[in-house]
Amino acid sequence: MIKTHSPRAGVAGWPVDHSRSPTIHRHWLKELGLSGSYERFAVRPGEFRQFAIQIGRGELVGANVTAPHKEAAFKVCDRRTQVAEALGAVNTLWRQDGLLWGDNTDVGGFLANMDDSAPGWAGRAKLAVVIGAGGAARAIVYALKSRGFERIAVVNRTQSRAEALAAHFGRPTQATRWSDLTAGLREADLLVNASVLGMAGQPPLAVDLSPLPDQAVVADIVYVPLRTPLIEAAGARGLRVAEGLGMLLHQAAPGFARWFGAQPTVTPALRALVEAEVLATHMEAG
Repeated sequence: MIKTHSPRAGVAGWPVDHSRSPTIHRHWLKELGLSGSYERFAVRPGEFRQFAIQIGRGELVGANVTAPHKEAAFKVCDRRTQVAEALGAVNTLWRQDGLLWGDNTDVGGFLANMDDSAPGWAGRAKLAVVIGAGGAARAIVYALKSRGFERIAVVNRTQSRAEALAAHFGRPTQATRWSDLTAGLREADLLVNASVLGMAGQPPLAVDLSPLPDQAVVADIVYVPLRTPLIEAAGARGLRVAEGLGMLLHQAAPGFARWFGAQPTVTPALRALVEAEVLATHMEAG
């Protein structure tokens, strides 16, 4: 009898219990009728290399990578996509022709969510304001550059981090002082919160949206709560919005396609499933 193995994938992090990735990938496996599994891998800091070398050896076909391992994943790769090279961080791993490859799907996830939530959002592409200077902000700045924005203003509570991010990408990215944020919104076509501000358990994001033009779009990467105060305020003003959950769902698709050999789609059913899980967990925590 020939013994067959089902492909295994999962998400590696420390901690990792909070990850919604298993819900997303297990839904796709069931929806597409594929054999395989998706797990959580609790990998301690300092032990990521030992975990990564197992990928492609046996049933483990790949992994998503979450905090604090994205830079460690970048270093352990034999090859990286152009996007991952530009960002210096990897969130998706697989083995190809014996080599460990890494990608960063946050860029594609952000763009797909924007296209889905606010079609034509980059039509003017004059000025985008990005709040935050961490890994998510770096991915979003790269995405905005790829869509041809003429100016990208990075705003962060720690000015030196905003300046470092702007220096990494160069023109048209520039650092803007936190105190100048409100004034800077007067000409903005897009405002993105790429920080943890406004997330449950984090400080609030206090931004006056009244200066934004009526055609501006507001996006938030935070999805706990599902509709952040920023998104609620933008909606109350009649502005188009892109919520954080959509980016999470869309960034998961490329990895799934590589590991399990089928292209999944982000459907209302998947969104409703993850929304219900996030809401239930958030209420328990509260």
